[in-house]
Amino acid sequence: MEAVRIGLQVLLVVGGLFLTLLILLHKGKGGGLSDMFGGGMSTSLGSSSVAERNLDRFTVAVGIVWFACIVGIGLIDRFSA
Repeated sequence: MEAVRIGLQVLLVVGGLFLTLLILLHKGKGGGLSDMFGGGMSTSLGSSSVAERNLDRFTVAVGIVWFACIVGIGLIDRFSA
């Protein structure tokens, strides 16, 4: 059981770093901090490209894996002797 816990912890750290990278790759939507740093200068027609949609899908998938790791570690902590 300890090997599963260590594996989930490693996956949690790697997933968290990858999730941070994916979030930073997203294009600013405007109205927030991205406008303050010059991100509001880009023109958007309201439609996202295929690459942006795929980036959204990857971000959600990595977020689900990250959340599952947290739940798994919590369950192992809860039910281990």
